[in-house]
Amino acid sequence: MDTTEQQNAGMARNSATLSSWQRFLNTSLDSKLQPQAQSPEESVLALFHTTVRDVPAYRAFLHSRWIKPENIRTFDDFRKLPLLTKDNYINRYALPERCRGGKVEANDMVAVSSGSTGQPTFWLRSPADELEISYRFEQVFHDSFYADTRTTLAVICFPLGTWVGGMFTASCCRALASKGYRITVVTPGNNPDEIFRVVRHLAPMFEQTVLLGYPPFLKDVVDRGRAQDVPWSSYNVKMVFAGEVFSEEWRTLVAERVGARQPENDVASLYGTADAGVLGNETPLSISIRRFLAGQPNIARELFGEARLPTLVQFDPYSRFFETSGNTLLFSGDNGIPLLRYHIADTGGVVPYGDLLSFLERRGFDAASAARAVGAREIRELPFVFVFGRSNFAVSYFGANVYPENIAVGLEQTGVSARVTGKFVVEVQERQGNTFLTIAVELAPGEEGDEQLRDDIAGSVLVHLRRLNSEYAHYVPESYALPEVALYAHGHPEYFPVGIKHRYTRR
Repeated sequence: MDTTEQQNAGMARNSATLSSWQRFLNTSLDSKLQPQAQSPEESVLALFHTTVRDVPAYRAFLHSRWIKPENIRTFDDFRKLPLLTKDNYINRYALPERCRGGKVEANDMVAVSSGSTGQPTFWLRSPADELEISYRFEQVFHDSFYADTRTTLAVICFPLGTWVGGMFTASCCRALASKGYRITVVTPGNNPDEIFRVVRHLAPMFEQTVLLGYPPFLKDVVDRGRAQDVPWSSYNVKMVFAGEVFSEEWRTLVAERVGARQPENDVASLYGTADAGVLGNETPLSISIRRFLAGQPNIARELFGEARLPTLVQFDPYSRFFETSGNTLLFSGDNGIPLLRYHIADTGGVVPYGDLLSFLERRGFDAASAARAVGAREIRELPFVFVFGRSNFAVSYFGANVYPENIAVGLEQTGVSARVTGKFVVEVQERQGNTFLTIAVELAPGEEGDEQLRDDIAGSVLVHLRRLNSEYAHYVPESYALPEVALYAHGHPEYFPVGIKHRYTRR
């Protein structure tokens, strides 16, 4: 590339970045989430055609399957397109070919994910991509936390480095500050001592403090802070989670431990991936619905089709367009690497706003009124997506699928929760021709296990397994129903190694 071409490329990138910032700063959240001139289906069809035009790998992908892009004229045509996967697209085509114009340098940030194989995958994004995702954070900080009117310390507790969570979250929170939100960002990462240091020093200067991180890690931070006399309740703590499904009992427990009084407004979860940032977010409405369903497992199973409670979020279909293939989620969205009908291997489903509220109203629950009753600032008529996560995270016991979400509820009950961290490993073991459901449980820091605690945990888990999982209640013989519980010290190297993403099942 000669000097003139380099200058032109630099000017084009500068212009695109400036336009993205102007659009973000001048677009209110209300305007962003209003229906647009195009329908979501028309918008994703337009994304298909620009991706064909600009991305060499996608053109080659379609050509290899004898698909002529000019024949894709309607949304019905779009729905017949082959799915993109890690194997048939991400791992097959070189990184530059998957970028617009075939150029990596059109983007300014790289994140790395290792996935289940341990082999790194690189994901690229530009300022425009980060600003698009910033609207998901804006929904939480505006609708739930009122950060436009309250001075807010945002404490980034996700790991920093090449992983997507920490750097992406910090960037989006700073973008909100640039937009006028009263947010100040600090980035201790996943270092508990540094988190305590910055919170003790800075939190008293702000009206509220928001902790952002992975659920088990933040719970551990909260518990360790309590042991070190960190006065969480005086900091008006809010929390933003991502990465794992958790129960409503868990939400209530963590909220209580930081002194948060309204779990529907004070604790929110994001549905995000390294592949494309945040895809959806919890809202006071979605949380109110989920908390109702947590107490009505039969209605939840009727709605979701499984004996476990998924994450339930709302999403902007113009930003990330969801479909399903069987019970697997697909999404389409623009990014540094545009993705169309991408098979992310998460089980779940999509429910239109009106359909879900009508379903619940026929069963005696007015979701919008319930959300307003707990102080919801806005009720946004956005569609819902529910996410169970990867289906291989269950174990099979006497033909019943036992999910970590079922086990977790038993550990979150009064009398048990104060002595354990909430982390566990469930597995089915065979001894002398018999099978047993075993649960390794991590003790809270400084706790010592005893037989009474093991019995209390086993009994609590059994009660809630039977309540939540009808397969377990009907398939498992009485003599094998009570799980075997083993207690391990905090940070045990075999089951609960520090600094490694936790897995709740073993096979």
